[in-house]
Amino acid sequence: MGDSSAASGTSLNSGGRGAKAASSPAENYQLARRRTLQVVVSALLTESGFESAEKAAVETLTEMMQSYINEIGRCAKTYCEHTARSVPTLSDTVVTLIEMGFNVDTLPVYAKRSQRMVITAPPVTNAPVTPKSLSAGQKRTHPSHIPSHFPEFPDPHTYIKTPTFREPVSDYQVVREKAATQRRDVERALTRFMAKTGETQSLFKDDISAFPLIAARPSTIPYLSALLPSELELQTLEETDSSEQDDQTDSENAAGNVNADDPSADKENSVLPPGGVVPSAKANEDNVIDNPYLRPVKKPKVRRKK
Repeated sequence: MGDSSAASGTSLNSGGRGAKAASSPAENYQLARRRTLQVVVSALLTESGFESAEKAAVETLTEMMQSYINEIGRCAKTYCEHTARSVPTLSDTVVTLIEMGFNVDTLPVYAKRSQRMVITAPPVTNAPVTPKSLSAGQKRTHPSHIPSHFPEFPDPHTYIKTPTFREPVSDYQVVREKAATQRRDVERALTRFMAKTGETQSLFKDDISAFPLIAARPSTIPYLSALLPSELELQTLEETDSSEQDDQTDSENAAGNVNADDPSADKENSVLPPGGVVPSAKANEDNVIDNPYLRPVKKPKVRRKK
């Protein structure tokens, strides 16, 4: 009997199987309920002696049955809440059927009819298994003051705080490799930027966009780069000059302190340079280099605060 009902439901509802699959879980649930009602309507039509039915007729009867069941549930819920209860009982359903004009005494006779068709239960789908990577803690159950029909607590991994952090890398080899990679990426990005914004030369004549090379710009003074000091030499000269200026400032301060303590010091006791000749300003002027590219770098004197 169950196979015949399933076959009748299939023949009467062949158009409903080709419906577009829903995407969200709520739409899937509603679609499954709708198909179950269509199977029930098809079984009732088979019991009444119909061999086939149009799709529009089956859809109309299904909509009428769904509306009728929804109205019964809504009225039963209303009577339940009117008596300060949260779960409807059998008495609420009976009062609802009487209110809707249905003869309740005919229900036992209709349930025990001989030509009744049995519909197989829909297959039960397994609950989705939570991945082990998301499992954290134990799932909580409802306390005693929360009714059991309330929704369950979500999975613990949705609300448990699990801070994650990475320890700083202190390995010398890893740090050097990372620095070299970053430097290579910066140079590559800068080269691409210069190739896109400036003049380029193509390595292949057929394809200009492949392997672009930065165009070399000839210098008007080719020997200028040889005369100018490099960055490393400039940095070394700056460090040397700053250390010499600091030593000179310290010696001047020390000499000023000695002169202040002993104002009666004779000029004859002053120390002369080797040879006994005092250098003149003219000699200093002769030693100055005339080439601006070979002159030593001069920095302003900066006195340290004590």
